[in-house]
Amino acid sequence: MKSPSDDVDVVDVAVVGAGVIGSAIARVLAGHRLDVVLLDARADVGDGTSKANTAILHTGFDASPGTLESRLVAEGYHLLKEYAGRTGIPYEPTGALLVAWDPEQLAALPALRDKAERNGYRETEIVDADEVYRQVPALGPGALGGLTVPGESIICTWTTNLALATDAVNRGARLLRSHRVESISAGTDRTVLHTSGGDVHARWVVNAAGLGGDLLDAQFGFDRFHLNPRRGELLVYDKQARPLVDRIVLPVPSKVGKGVLVSPTVYGNVLLGPTAEDLTDRSDSATTEDGYAFLREKGERIMPGLLDEEVTAVYAGLRAASDVPDYTIEVSAEQRYAVAGGIRSTGLTSCMAVAEHLKGLLGAAGLPLDPRTDLPGPPRMPNIGEATLRPYADAERIARDPEYGTVTCFCERVTRGEIRDALDSTIPPRDLGGLRRRTRAMNGRCQGFYCGATVLSMLDDALTSSRAASDGADPSAPAAEPRTTGRKPAR
Repeated sequence: MKSPSDDVDVVDVAVVGAGVIGSAIARVLAGHRLDVVLLDARADVGDGTSKANTAILHTGFDASPGTLESRLVAEGYHLLKEYAGRTGIPYEPTGALLVAWDPEQLAALPALRDKAERNGYRETEIVDADEVYRQVPALGPGALGGLTVPGESIICTWTTNLALATDAVNRGARLLRSHRVESISAGTDRTVLHTSGGDVHARWVVNAAGLGGDLLDAQFGFDRFHLNPRRGELLVYDKQARPLVDRIVLPVPSKVGKGVLVSPTVYGNVLLGPTAEDLTDRSDSATTEDGYAFLREKGERIMPGLLDEEVTAVYAGLRAASDVPDYTIEVSAEQRYAVAGGIRSTGLTSCMAVAEHLKGLLGAAGLPLDPRTDLPGPPRMPNIGEATLRPYADAERIARDPEYGTVTCFCERVTRGEIRDALDSTIPPRDLGGLRRRTRAMNGRCQGFYCGATVLSMLDDALTSSRAASDGADPSAPAAEPRTTGRKPAR
C-alpha cells in the first residue's frame, strides 16, 4: 500500500526470517486484511536453523513445566499434526523410548514421568529391561529400563517450512528472498529495513530472524536475550539400517543436555546424533572429525549393529542457544515491533502455536486484525516420505503423466515429474540445496553421482527461464519470486 505522503510502498507487517517460525507467523497474519511481507537473508525459505535438525514432532513431555515453551510445544504438537494431515507433510507416529543405562538414569525415570504429567502428557510408562529389549532388540547390552513416550513422532522439517511459506504466499503475502537486514531506521509511522535487496518500509516489524534474532533486537534498542550458535552434527545411515530402528531412541537427559539419540526418518534413513558444541561463528555449520568420532563412540554403546551400516551423509545444524531459559516472545506497541527469539529446536513443533500466540499479542498492541473470509485452502504438498505412496509407484498417476514414471534419482526414487513440479511450484528453488529439500534428489547413497548431471541441467534450465522472464518484467519487481495465487487482501 502506498503511503499518502510519498510514493513509497509501505507494508502493514514485515516478518524477518522465513524459517518455520517466521513462515508460520506470516501465514497467520496473511489470514487477515493485512499487507504482509516475509523476507529472508538467504536464497530459500528454511535454509538456516530450520533445515538441519532431528525432525521430531515433540509432545513436550520433557519441557520445563510452567514455561511459555512448554505450553506452546504442547499446543503446537496438535496444531502441526493436524496441519500435516491436511497438507500432506510427511509424518509418522513412531513413538519414543528413553533408555536408562546406569542406576542414576534409572532413578531419574519417575521424575521424568512426573514432569510429563505436569506438562499435561499422561501416556508415558516406566518399563523394565526386558520390555526395553522387546521394543528395540538392536540396543546394545546393559540397558536397565526405560520410559515410553508413545506420542513422539517424526516429521519432514523441509516440507513443514515450505508448506507454511507456500500457504502464506497463497494467502497474499509477498516473499522476498536474498534480503538480509543490514540496518534499520525507525520513524514515527514506519520502520525502514535496509536490506541487501533494497529498502522495505513497514508499519510493524516481526523479528523471527533465528540465529540473528538478538542482533536485530539490539537494533531496536533491546538487550534482553543473547544467542550463541550451538552446532549439532548428525550421521545419516542408509535405508538398509531402518529395520534396526522403528521408533525414536532417546537418552535420559542430563544437566549438560538431551544427549545423543537414534531415530528413524520419514525418508527411510536412520539418524545418529546430535553433538552439542557452542561456537562463536554464526555461520559455521561444518562437520568435524571430532564430531564424527564422538557420535561413533556413542553409537557403539547405544546400538552397535548400526555402526556396521553405511553412512550416506553427515551434516551439521546450528541451534539458537539463548541465555534466557525460555522463549522470548514480546511486543513493543510504541515501536510497533515484535520478537520471537531464543526458540530452540522445539520451534519445529511449536511454530504454529508461536504464530497464534504472537498474533494475539500483536492484536492487543494495536495491530488491526480483520479476518479474511476468502482464504484459499491449504496447499497440498508433494510427498517425499516413505510411509505413503510415492509417485514412482503410483500407477494411476503415471498413466495420467508418464513423467512420474521416469525415475531420475534412483537412490531416492525421485522422478522427473517431481523435479519439474518443484521447479514450477509457488516457491521454486533457486539452488541445488533447495531442490534437494523439495524432492530428495541427490540425497541418496551415491550423492548425485548418477543423477547429478540431469538434475543440475533441469535446475539450470529453470533458472535461465526465470531470469529471461524477469528481464522482460517490470524492473522494480524482484526476480524469480514466487507467484501469489491468493488474492491480495482488500484494504
